[in-house]
Amino acid sequence: MIYLELTVDLVTGFFSLDSIFSSLGLNFLPILGTATEAFPPVEAESSMVLLGVMLSLVAIFVASKAGGEFANWLGFPPVLGELLGGVIIGVSALNLVVFPEGGIDSTQSVIISILEKTAGLSPDAAEATFKSQSEVLEILSELGVIVLLFEIGLESNVEQLLAVGIQAFVVASLGVVVPFVVGTAGLIIIFHVPVIPAVFAGAALTATSIGITSRVLSEIGCLSTQEGQIILGAAVIDDVLGILILAVVASLAKTGEIDVTNIIYLIISATVFIVGAIVLGKFFNGTFVALASQFKTRGRVVIPALTLALLLAYIGGAIHLEAILGAFAAGLVLDETEPGKELEELIKPIADVIVPVFFVAVGAKTNLGVLNPAVPENREGLIIATFLIVVAIVGKIAAGWGVFGLDNPNRLGIGVGMIPRGEVGLVFAAVGSASGALSPALDVAIILMVIITTFLAPPLLRIVFKTDTPPPLSETT
Repeated sequence: MIYLELTVDLVTGFFSLDSIFSSLGLNFLPILGTATEAFPPVEAESSMVLLGVMLSLVAIFVASKAGGEFANWLGFPPVLGELLGGVIIGVSALNLVVFPEGGIDSTQSVIISILEKTAGLSPDAAEATFKSQSEVLEILSELGVIVLLFEIGLESNVEQLLAVGIQAFVVASLGVVVPFVVGTAGLIIIFHVPVIPAVFAGAALTATSIGITSRVLSEIGCLSTQEGQIILGAAVIDDVLGILILAVVASLAKTGEIDVTNIIYLIISATVFIVGAIVLGKFFNGTFVALASQFKTRGRVVIPALTLALLLAYIGGAIHLEAILGAFAAGLVLDETEPGKELEELIKPIADVIVPVFFVAVGAKTNLGVLNPAVPENREGLIIATFLIVVAIVGKIAAGWGVFGLDNPNRLGIGVGMIPRGEVGLVFAAVGSASGALSPALDVAIILMVIITTFLAPPLLRIVFKTDTPPPLSETT
């Protein structure tokens, strides 16, 4: 009987191990499952990932330094050169530093090709190595912006920020409302874009890259001015508002409804976190000074400071806010301490190493292929992008005119400082694209808007503050 069943299986083409075991009254499927798991997919080798990261950092450091020096030679902020250096070594040109976004794989990475030819990387493990290497670079990039915001917090002052708090709130609110309303309405009325995609695109217009703006203001010596503090405060508020808006539009795209509970949670948590960090920091200052005075080994000041910055950054991320807000709050807290000025100098070498990774990575992810009008999808996207770029620039500049109660403020400079969307705008585009809410043309338009505003803001900031450099805030209050 067993022989007959096996013969039938062979003849009909349905021969399987399962039929044999079943005819024998046995069940070996669990054993087979275990055997199959003995041959897992090829994973990345840690040594190859390390080599890939090292080569990528070599390219990043060369690009950042060469770009920074070139931009400085031309009279522009070095950060613009770092962004351009990233474009050159990124997906738009040399493909040295690329990330698995937009369908990019290991075959397009020059670094992976070098590893295959010189370090013996197996082609089977290339894709896994590429993804792992990219994840490490992403983490280093995020650490870079965390250190940057910590440094900016150290250069800022709580009292100065509070002195322009009302103006910063007005600027941030106008900088969110005006671009969002005009952009969303324009897309619906002029381009007949459906409501949810139009809302997503309008939300992307509200973002402000605090990292890029604050770096430029610091480089041109305008961070401590009343305008610089308004921009910085408005950018922080704008970041919080951006998180709330992103939560709303993401919920809308996913379910078609707005999760009111989640919005209320984010508002409360953002307020409690920022205010609580600053208030509790007043009590922590004494402890920090005491610890710094007791330690005798190297890093007695900078290690405890970075520990606090990373802890607050973690808390910020854990409660679904931005980690950079926690790092910025830590900088504000420690600026009030006696070792604060010493810490500003100690953090600079660390920032010089890790912060360029962030800016070069932003440039490396910039795909200039979206500018190619030969691609049909790009043509529609370019037309919509032109509209979005105009709204993005005019909307933020208009926000600068919301400043009141100050003696002859540089309103144009404040508005220009709010222009760059940077990584924040890319987050909106990524969430919208992943949700399926954005059409290819609208996705291209948002990305192009982010690219133009990011690259346009640094030289414009240099121009508007060079011709009308405001006095430091301490001299006006």
